Amino acid sequence: MKATQQLHNLGQSLWLDNITRDLLDSGTLRKYIQELSVTGLTSNPTIFDHAIKNSATYDPAIRAGLRKGSAAEEVFFNLALEDITRAADLFQPIHERTNGTDGWASIEVSPTFAHDTASTIAAAKDLYGRAKRPNVYIKIPGTTEGLPAIEEAIFAGISVNVTLLFSQDVYENVARAYIAGLEEFVKKGGDAGRVASVASFFVSRIDTLVDTMLAERAKNAKTPADQAFALGLQGKVAIANAKLAYQSYKKIFGDARWQALASRGGQTQRVLWASTGTKNPAFSDVLYVEELIGPDTVNTIPPATYDAFRDHGHVRASLEEGVPEARQTMENLARTGISMKEATDRLTGEGVKLFEEAFDKLLAAVEERVKKAS
Repeated sequence: MKATQQLHNLGQSLWLDNITRDLLDSGTLRKYIQELSVTGLTSNPTIFDHAIKNSATYDPAIRAGLRKGSAAEEVFFNLALEDITRAADLFQPIHERTNGTDGWASIEVSPTFAHDTASTIAAAKDLYGRAKRPNVYIKIPGTTEGLPAIEEAIFAGISVNVTLLFSQDVYENVARAYIAGLEEFVKKGGDAGRVASVASFFVSRIDTLVDTMLAERAKNAKTPADQAFALGLQGKVAIANAKLAYQSYKKIFGDARWQALASRGGQTQRVLWASTGTKNPAFSDVLYVEELIGPDTVNTIPPATYDAFRDHGHVRASLEEGVPEARQTMENLARTGISMKEATDRLTGEGVKLFEEAFDKLLAAVEERVKKAS
């Protein structure tokens, strides 16, 4: 049995962290679905930036937007919605077969709204209304300003992929925002089973930052033992953090408050592992896939990591292995003087900035194509 199918047998959905028009036109995405166990798809500004820059496939649509006098941002969202809705249509049979648990495609609101609640809500409603698909997630960042937007979007009947999560505490707030929004949606007569959400927990970026901080601690250590202690934590913090977030998921969606919604068809807000491509060449290229396999979760995987996992990935129910050790890892990190809160706050800020920069580059790429077409 293929490793990718084994993931599904253990309760984890496998999504593709990529989209291009070529992927759709060539039939490659359909092949991923039919032959390779992919049951969903995610996108972000960086993915679309690369897609538009590296393909002439979008040029006809860009020229059409130019003839209408559209601004670059409007042209982009028209392109993105066309790709996302086409992908959603391919996933629709899966969405129906799983009663809405799986078969989703995600599109993100403008990252420039990351700290603007009202604009995020308006953008989410606009994108969801234009998509006209029951299996399209609107991505909203888990910033302080994003939390009320998430709750309001759920209340409005919009399914949400909460993105840029790093902190366990923030994740718990996001889960409660989903529950609060769903409670209000049900109170006004909505069908609890019609609205869904995932919480996208970014993984490898945590190790990228924290391992650098640990290396600095080791460099300045006063004793060989302190140096070894710091270096011994490298490559462990992201996975430990994710495992503990999953324990929070189980607690929140196992209590009486949630059960009241579950009895009316409510779907848990599954944890989605994002940023699962290995960035450190010293680590296994499938590390963040193999170590985070468990039920009621999603792993959205970039193509290179997907191919590596198909080739040599090993499947086991790893997500609930070593939970006490994960807690000890986080305690040991604190002993080095590194604040996980400060690290995750920094990563959230950097993540927003990176997506804003990618979005700016994306719009510049669209404008450049417009100039060439004129």
